[in-house]
Amino acid sequence: MLLNNRLMREKYTIEKMIKIFCSSHNTDHSLCPDCKLLLEQVHKRIENCKYGMCKPNCSRCDIYCYSADMRKRVKAVMKYSGPKMLLQHPILTALHLRDIYNKSVR
Repeated sequence: MLLNNRLMREKYTIEKMIKIFCSSHNTDHSLCPDCKLLLEQVHKRIENCKYGMCKPNCSRCDIYCYSADMRKRVKAVMKYSGPKMLLQHPILTALHLRDIYNKSVR
């Protein structure tokens, strides 16, 4: 199941966050080209993380695999979408917060 696999859940969560961000900043109901590219790049980073299933949250990682521009864009998406995720996707939000504060993950 999607919620049991942490990496899949992380990809799903960021996808939801990007969709919230994009739909609020664009009139079209689909992802804009910039958001599509950001989502593809984030998915690649998650898939290719050297830590694999033991991957820490990016905010707690000691390796910076994102470029400065990409890191800035992801932070903007998270800052905007984070509060909205609590209402739109409360279970994903709870699981994401658990992952952030889980001491057993790296």
